Amino acid sequence: MPPRPRFDRRAPVRELPNINDRISYPNLRVVDADGSQLGVITREEALEVAKDRELDLVLVSEKADPPVCRIMDYGKYKFEQEKKAKEAKKKSHQTEVKEVKMRYKIDSHDYQVRIGQAQRFLKDGDKVKCTVIFRGREIQHTALAEVLLMRMAKDLEDNAEIQQPPKREGRNMIMFLSPRKAAAPKGSAKPAVSAAAEQAG
Repeated sequence: MPPRPRFDRRAPVRELPNINDRISYPNLRVVDADGSQLGVITREEALEVAKDRELDLVLVSEKADPPVCRIMDYGKYKFEQEKKAKEAKKKSHQTEVKEVKMRYKIDSHDYQVRIGQAQRFLKDGDKVKCTVIFRGREIQHTALAEVLLMRMAKDLEDNAEIQQPPKREGRNMIMFLSPRKAAAPKGSAKPAVSAAAEQAG
């Protein structure tokens, strides 16, 4: 039997940029660091100009005839490109739905913990599903659960707006909050709280 191939633990080969001595074309169209055209010159002349400026010769268009190079600070250029890529990634944040669970009898400390969790999720740009879980006969107290959820919406109104008001689903009551886009109107959640409290009374 032929020997089994060993697992190759070597790091994948990184594609190196075509700069300076890695550029092999004999003639190049060169753009100077200030954007001015140096015209078509030999590779050696282009490298000499870049060296005199204490900059790099970077291949920017291999398919052109002759290929186009630019004289620039490659380290700075690379840093700026990576910075732009990171900013673009931040802007394309995929919104997720994060859940915060509690009982309607939740104590003050645990409630503040849930508020803190929800605030973190909202600040990250995610939606929050607030869930009140009922056990056994607690299902009779849906009005109290609604009061709790609306209290949470009020406490989070600087960061959140109600996407879906409290609604019973099976043995749970849920409410969806989404990150706030505009300033919160003062007392916006009070009418719903008082209505739910009246039902509880």
